[in-house]
Amino acid sequence: MSKTTRATQVLTQAGVTFTVHTYDYDPNAERVGLQAAEALGEEPHRVLKTLMAEVDGKPVCVVVPSDREVSMKKLASAFRGKSANMMKPADAERLTGYHVGGISPFGQKKIVPTAIEETALAETLVFINGGQRGLQVRLDPRAALKALKATAAALIA
Repeated sequence: MSKTTRATQVLTQAGVTFTVHTYDYDPNAERVGLQAAEALGEEPHRVLKTLMAEVDGKPVCVVVPSDREVSMKKLASAFRGKSANMMKPADAERLTGYHVGGISPFGQKKIVPTAIEETALAETLVFINGGQRGLQVRLDPRAALKALKATAAALIA
């Protein structure tokens, strides 16, 4: 497995301090984020999952703790929209250039508005997908927020 991806290249170019962590990705896991947390020996709230959604038909990226679910109402509100829904996996892959299970908010083919669950910012370090199945980057969530030019918002149900 390569430890250099578009995501890690973007973080390096942005001057973000991070470490790379690999684990055995299970494509049959019911919830990929929770499987990553378990494989890394980390608390699920520190392993963030990257989800692609649409707000009023426009693509957005959402980063939330792996043990929580996104509230569609809060998601729409965070992007000043009326309605939100999850993006179809094939559309997410085409838009980001990453495979489902390996979607990172960093280095996506098309830059879209991004929001990070505000409670994640209370952590000193979090894990976020590094752009490949079984690859996570560990970094300061505030550095991730800045590198992504993201919004911090209440997104979870």
